Amino acid sequence: MRPARPARRPAPPTPATTPLEVLRTVFGYESFRGDQAEIIDTVVAGGDALVLMPTGAGKSLCYQVPALVRAGTGVVVSPLIALMQDQVDALSVLGVRAGFLNSTQEWAQRRAVEEAFLAGELDLLYLAPERLRVPATLELLEQGHVALFAIDEAHCVSQWGHDFRPDYLQLSLLHERWPDVPRIALTATATATTHREIAERLELTEATGARHFVASFDRPNIQYRIVPKASPRTQLLELLRTEHAGDAGIVYCLSRASVEQTATFLSEQGIPALPYHAGLDRRVRAANQARFLREDGLVMVATIAFGMGIDKPDVRFVAHLDLPKSVEGYYQETGRAGRDGLPSTAWLAYGLQDVVQQRRMIDTSDGDAAHRRRLSAHLDAMLALCETVECRRRQLLAYFGQTGEAERCGNCDTCLTAPETWDGTVAAQKLLSTVVRLEQRGQRYGAGHLVDILRGNATARVTQLGHTDLSVFGVGSDLTDTEWRGVVRQVLAQGLLGVDGDGYGTLRLTEQSAAVLTGDRTVALRREAPKPARAPRSTRKAGAAAAVADLGTDATAVFERLRAWRAGTAKEQGVPAYVVFHDATLREIATRLPTTLEELGTVTGVGVSKRERYGPQLLEALHA
Repeated sequence: MRPARPARRPAPPTPATTPLEVLRTVFGYESFRGDQAEIIDTVVAGGDALVLMPTGAGKSLCYQVPALVRAGTGVVVSPLIALMQDQVDALSVLGVRAGFLNSTQEWAQRRAVEEAFLAGELDLLYLAPERLRVPATLELLEQGHVALFAIDEAHCVSQWGHDFRPDYLQLSLLHERWPDVPRIALTATATATTHREIAERLELTEATGARHFVASFDRPNIQYRIVPKASPRTQLLELLRTEHAGDAGIVYCLSRASVEQTATFLSEQGIPALPYHAGLDRRVRAANQARFLREDGLVMVATIAFGMGIDKPDVRFVAHLDLPKSVEGYYQETGRAGRDGLPSTAWLAYGLQDVVQQRRMIDTSDGDAAHRRRLSAHLDAMLALCETVECRRRQLLAYFGQTGEAERCGNCDTCLTAPETWDGTVAAQKLLSTVVRLEQRGQRYGAGHLVDILRGNATARVTQLGHTDLSVFGVGSDLTDTEWRGVVRQVLAQGLLGVDGDGYGTLRLTEQSAAVLTGDRTVALRREAPKPARAPRSTRKAGAAAAVADLGTDATAVFERLRAWRAGTAKEQGVPAYVVFHDATLREIATRLPTTLEELGTVTGVGVSKRERYGPQLLEALHA
């Protein structure tokens, strides 16, 4: 028999304030953006909401503001245990009473937070989802007064999502136990399928009365670029030295070994870089993450284990050295660049081996046929984005159901330097015919060997295997080795070739191969531009220059002086620099040159608490 629930404490009186007043006095912003006001009004009135909004669009305000307006404590369910302290620190600087409960705390720390919650002394309480499996946590929430439940990173509930967390499946119990407490679930990315699954699993369907808000997924300040992979680390180094010198950024690699090797390579080239992956000691991971958040100009080289919930606003680039497994994952990872709205780069090096590796991983993956079909669908969409000759941004947005965009965005590589297309039907037929001739001998080989045969390269291996006698030997001498590898990559991407499950990356025919061989299907191929596209320097301020663009000489000097003051203040308080003030706020201060605390309080991003806490020192640094 379940023990009786402790008596629930009476709700404290509702604060006499409005969402707009909270926005202005606490957060220092004059007005809401996009759907924020309507979302907040829905939750404040006690309604449920499901919010799909891109990174950097202000999702957190959608639950933080209602938590400060409604009576009680807003409970935020978040998987980001390693970042909860930073989130609480950032809110504390704003004068918001916040705390968290997770497995990293000592008993005394947890008890202090619990007592503050029960006393009504917390505005926001962050919980890891696994805490809700602990009966004591549920009893604690019963004893206090919950203003709302916010389910952050809600895509974690979806099997279609790219970061599935089983603990999220239990979150429907919130509505069962607290039917009168409003819930808001938020995610930075979701296709129609993921959107539907989130709504169903969390019982936040429109049929149950929940309102759904889907913002535009466009991040116009991010320049999307996908380049042919040659020597990816060298290509990355050129990008950093020519466009992002001294910038903070994230480099994603598929394997832990590649993470370690790339971090070492960059460090040896004079670029401060840190590794992050699940195989590192937990304390090392935490220390590296803390350094990345608190120091300027660091590069984090990581697997996808890193990044969710990272609020660092001045990440100027996100680079991928390996092909992401899905468009959803790619979108959310690249969305960690340019949260402050300043120009940033999403760069991906993509090659033939990526396609072979991903196809092989799918064919040999655990799970049933439906699971493999789902993985293949994700990969096919990612390959289509890589191989498109159309605007990348338009195709990316269309994947999330956002249609009707302009034909050209003007800020992706295919818009800046349009690639050519050519009729590759004959080349594809030659390639597939080579596979047929080998299969007739009971043999299968990888791309490199096929290219040698096609180009007529009588290597020792080709000669030893007797492949110089094949009728297709030398029929492809009109294309270079690089061009043939591009053909193989694109034919693989279109599903006209398959990867054998033998673990060696050998290639085989597919059901779609026959239509090409018989001439019933044409094959259009992309011809890469001579050099990766780069925005003209006259129209795009890259890297560190973005923060001081258009400031002028005098204002730039002031801005740099304020950044130095901010760095010292942040180090003294043990918080990331952006917790003190964002670059955008320092830019405005450097331009307006306020002389009083009252004038400083009118600057975007300077709320009452920050004005009182930092105002005198900032004005002193400003007018020194």
